[in-house]
Amino acid sequence: MENNNPKTKRPPKDQYYLNIAKEIGTRSTCFRAHGGAIIVRDDQIISAGYIGAPRGTKDCLERGYCLRDELKIPHGTRYEVCRSVHAEMNAIINAARAGVSLLGGTMYICSENGKTGERYDTFPCYICKKMILNSGLDRIVCSIKEGGFKIFYVKDWAEEWKQGDILDDRHQYGADQNIKEGLKEA
Repeated sequence: MENNNPKTKRPPKDQYYLNIAKEIGTRSTCFRAHGGAIIVRDDQIISAGYIGAPRGTKDCLERGYCLRDELKIPHGTRYEVCRSVHAEMNAIINAARAGVSLLGGTMYICSENGKTGERYDTFPCYICKKMILNSGLDRIVCSIKEGGFKIFYVKDWAEEWKQGDILDDRHQYGADQNIKEGLKEA
């Protein structure tokens, strides 16, 4: 018998884990984005991370401004000029600190605009994708701005990058517009 009571209805597992990633993102210390990531293996959360400055350093909230905004750096470009570490990176780093293997795991990523609360298509940047490819994760579940989520298989990313180049990647934060515009200017 189907449960139609909205107060007791259980969300599907992927949505459940994305909800947890979203909540973890509320700890973000970035003005531009609030994002969280969790890694699940064998139906158990094994690591989590949110967007924030490296341990022991001042973050944007403490400083009172965003360096990238001050320098007018567009979203999706020049990640090296940022105080924050992405949620995906922090989840991978935190697993390493705890000595936990990510092999065969799934990463859930959710983020929102830090100023408006508007949901983003939460696709990993090129740097995060490279880390994910090397980490041994199997599946990535990303929240999308229309609601719901999109599932990626890491092995498919590797195959796509064998055939084309990383700049051909269509599902990446800030893709198409910012990266290709930057290449035209260079």
